[in-house]
Amino acid sequence: MPGANRSDTEEKQLLNDTADKEQRPGRSNRAGNLSPSDKKLQEAICLLLVELCERFTFFGIVCNMILFCTVKLGYRNYQAAIVNMCFVGTSMLTPVLVGWLAECLVGRIKLVCICMFLHFLGTALLPVVAFPFEDIYIDRRHILHTLTKREQKIVFYFALLTASLGIGGIRAIVCPLSAYNLEDCGPKELLSFFNWFYWLINLNSAVVFVSISYIQQSVARNLGFLIPFVSVLMAMITIHMVRGEMIYKPKTDSSLLTTFGVIASALKTCCVRYRYFSGGMANWMDHAKENCGGQYSETQVEGTKSLARLFPLFAFQILYRTCIMQIPSGYYLQTMNSNLHFSGFVLPVAAMNVISIVPLLILVPILECINSYLFSSKNAGHSPTIYIVVGQLSAALSVMVAGFSEIHRKHFPQVEQTLSEEVLLVSSMPCFHLAPQYILLGVAEALVTPSCSLLSFWLVPERIRGISMHFLTLFNGAGCFMGAFFVQTAHAGTQGNWFPHLLHEGKLERFFFFLASLMMVNTLGFWTISHRYNDLNQEYTEEFRGCLPEEKLLNHEKAVTHYDGVLERSPILSPMEKT
Repeated sequence: MPGANRSDTEEKQLLNDTADKEQRPGRSNRAGNLSPSDKKLQEAICLLLVELCERFTFFGIVCNMILFCTVKLGYRNYQAAIVNMCFVGTSMLTPVLVGWLAECLVGRIKLVCICMFLHFLGTALLPVVAFPFEDIYIDRRHILHTLTKREQKIVFYFALLTASLGIGGIRAIVCPLSAYNLEDCGPKELLSFFNWFYWLINLNSAVVFVSISYIQQSVARNLGFLIPFVSVLMAMITIHMVRGEMIYKPKTDSSLLTTFGVIASALKTCCVRYRYFSGGMANWMDHAKENCGGQYSETQVEGTKSLARLFPLFAFQILYRTCIMQIPSGYYLQTMNSNLHFSGFVLPVAAMNVISIVPLLILVPILECINSYLFSSKNAGHSPTIYIVVGQLSAALSVMVAGFSEIHRKHFPQVEQTLSEEVLLVSSMPCFHLAPQYILLGVAEALVTPSCSLLSFWLVPERIRGISMHFLTLFNGAGCFMGAFFVQTAHAGTQGNWFPHLLHEGKLERFFFFLASLMMVNTLGFWTISHRYNDLNQEYTEEFRGCLPEEKLLNHEKAVTHYDGVLERSPILSPMEKT
């Protein structure tokens, strides 16, 4: 019958479309007639280009924001530092917000277009604030246009907000870590990926800190903000070239709302049972399970339990991130108030950040060799928690050295120095005397950030790895806002003595010593709990044992055993099940 034949044809077409989608999970199939290897290469190149372009715009905005706020907008030092840290923190939190919007409210394609427009708008408005309108005249008597300080600040904050929202959309939808197809990688491969991923990002930031900061500071004054605008155009063109291939579609069986819902349901049920009933359970989150009076399935609860085991790791990253944020705040102010002249050339203030990047660029190849040995057959299951401990100790030492450097800096006589056509009184101490504190923070970043990313990604079931990375981002953003809170509290509590506007009249070193003492306690605290994350293979297996049987069937082929860097697939079955 014609109707039956047409129905059979439609069914076959539907099956063929489904098979095509299964061959490339998480991606739309719009790559034309390219071979699978060419498609993957194109996706990898485009993802990397968009990532680098986005970071280029981000670092271009951040690198001289304190100088712009103090010289152009007339902010005090502590106010400029707070604005900078809040912008960085907001840019870390917005990917979580945009990821939630993409899951629940707005389609991913539509949201990408909105975020790209916001990013474009923000980076286009920044030159409006920074542009020297007083230099443009209709004739010799009339100025073409001018903005009051209040109008400049309103446009400046609106531009930062829209730019941070755009950054969140790019990081959450276009190039999340899940888009790099890391599901089949083991600990050694994941750590290698994170090492080289952050190596490329820091190489990009080194170029930005040297080139853009010099343009912003010396050549075209504040017109350097036009460079992030050009960079975002590159990102938009890259996304347009590969449209559907760029947009990653994650699995929808887990979300932040589910995770928070499990925790809230478990707390509510636990409190009720504690009040009216006696007895307890092995884990308080079990109260959220359906068979225990809760509202969530066993799979959802077990996944949340595995994620909750990482909360101590995340919490100890807050203060560490506060120390890292001293580079664009406290350390920047120290450098700005030091002698930047070198062989007749005035160094850009942000160029000192390159000193903190060089150790990371050097250490990554060395760490790769060390990891090859640590993840060999004799050391299978080794956890990089020792890297985190050493890195946090290095961060504490860096802030302590910064305090001693501040005391040393004030012993030098003051000289005049011109920055962005403003004459400032600064210490005659060469800025290179501050290099040790930058180097120590660079070593800390090389050790801590890739290791934390590995633990956050590996020690949870595959279906909630994206959620785990979101939580790590949330805690890192909280560290930025805590840094802003410390600056505000130190300035208000000491009448500006601990975070002064004129560094030679205050005691900035006391702020650094206070932060270093907190970081030492933080390092000791993490060292006491680091044993929880020591055996990667054991933790990974336990997480799968906590899943339901159907999830085992979906995931057991992806479990891996590592022998001398070679992946050997092995299903997670007991000896009885194997027979």
